[in-house]
Amino acid sequence: MIEKDQKQLGNILWGIADQLRGAMNADDFRDYMLSFLFLRYLSDNYEAAAQKELGPDYPNNQDQPNTTPLQLWYDQNPDDITEFEKQMRRKVHYVIKPQHLWGSIAEMARTQNKELLETLLAGFKYIETESFESTFQGLFSEINLNSEKLGKTLPDRNAKLCTIIKAIAEGLEEFSTNSDTLGDAYEYLIGQFASGSGKKAGEFYTPQQISSILSAIVTLDGQEPSTGKKKHLDSVLDFACGSGSLLLNVRRQLGPHGISKIYGQEKNITTYNLARMNMLLHGVKDSEFEIFHGDTLLNEWDMLREANPAKKPYFDAVVANPPFSYRWEPTEALGEDVRFKNYGLAPKSAADFAFLLHGFHYLKQEGTMAIILPHGVLFRGGAEERIRRKLLKDGNIDTVIGLSANLFYSTGIPVCILVLKKCKKPDDVLFINASEHFEKGKRQNRLGEDNIDKIIDTYQFRKEEERYSRRVPMEEIETHNYNLNISRYISTAIPEEEIDLGVVNRGLLALENKIVVAKDKHNEFLKELGLPPLP
Repeated sequence: MIEKDQKQLGNILWGIADQLRGAMNADDFRDYMLSFLFLRYLSDNYEAAAQKELGPDYPNNQDQPNTTPLQLWYDQNPDDITEFEKQMRRKVHYVIKPQHLWGSIAEMARTQNKELLETLLAGFKYIETESFESTFQGLFSEINLNSEKLGKTLPDRNAKLCTIIKAIAEGLEEFSTNSDTLGDAYEYLIGQFASGSGKKAGEFYTPQQISSILSAIVTLDGQEPSTGKKKHLDSVLDFACGSGSLLLNVRRQLGPHGISKIYGQEKNITTYNLARMNMLLHGVKDSEFEIFHGDTLLNEWDMLREANPAKKPYFDAVVANPPFSYRWEPTEALGEDVRFKNYGLAPKSAADFAFLLHGFHYLKQEGTMAIILPHGVLFRGGAEERIRRKLLKDGNIDTVIGLSANLFYSTGIPVCILVLKKCKKPDDVLFINASEHFEKGKRQNRLGEDNIDKIIDTYQFRKEEERYSRRVPMEEIETHNYNLNISRYISTAIPEEEIDLGVVNRGLLALENKIVVAKDKHNEFLKELGLPPLP
């Protein structure tokens, strides 16, 4: 499907959301809308696999268009259902009963069936409990179909769900529903909902333009970026993955087979479910990703706490957009944590460096980490200065990229991207001041393709350009007491134009001559009129 049609589908679905949510909070309606879109994907995928599994036995429903082919097969083969579902659980890792398929649900919505709500509840529960892998378990746990936000009474809620699902079904009718198309529509809707969510958007969404910069950086060769992209990554980690869009952007850079496994962690349960849906909707198999629900700073993921050095996981690439200046509770036990022990703890008022050190700890020796942080990490004193100083002395900070203000839905503050490596060849730090390079928008600024390409190109070839980028030796950074404030190293002042006094003098003389000529001519007119001349 061409990009124009993908955008059209996104616009249609967003129009439905905007029209139908009424007084409902955008975040609440988002969860319903995206879950139904996901059910459509799961159903299409399941029916395609069922057709392949059953082959010529898969029935044709032309005579009964309001009944799914799978329902006809179930009716005709009651004794074979158990074995069929066993095979489907093994091959696609989940099972959907015919009455729970999107086609059946959409038909119930079209006919205003009073059992729709109960059927949906049963369908979501069945998918979760009858799945082969933990990927599907609890996937719909935050979708409250009995919420009074849908209606005060059960019939009201059922009617509202019928209206929403009927509109979505009609909106999808004329479009292809392959994973790329539905995935793009899902991603578009996440972005649209984020734009209306204010500060809450920071919990689940990184603007695509900024996401593109991080993903391009970490997929370039870590030691020699100028040689281009890596052909393959064993693993990539986002420890504050939100809806998973940043991880998917890294995958997009290398293609569907370019990463062996994707790892993400997310503390918010609703957003955690969004991320898992987003992965599957983009055609990432459940065996190709693992998203963990838990607190990153407390390191609740058992996999990451592996004590055996031989089994401890490390990642080729680490990307993250953690919550800015998050308040946390640094304890004595955390002070002894292997992630922080050699650096000290980030202050209680801002966990920015705690997030950074967590990701950096799990980075492979020749890997690349790119993280979005508030500008304060570049210059704040105290504990943060001590952490920054050690990272610089150890040669771990590779690049500092300053971006403009008002690029995020969740905050108007300017942000920076820090690129870190455990082993880097250059003994300097590359500073890129992209704060003046953006496209002005009504509600927020955005980075255009040229702005993005310029940042990536400057990083890749370590280019220097007046007022934009500069490679700064460590000796100079040391003289500034390891302060990384970009303005200390790149001047953005526009130099005053040199004035040629000779040229100015000749111009003044020529002007005086013009005045004399004009005055004489004027006096001639006055003389003809019998008036006294000007002195």
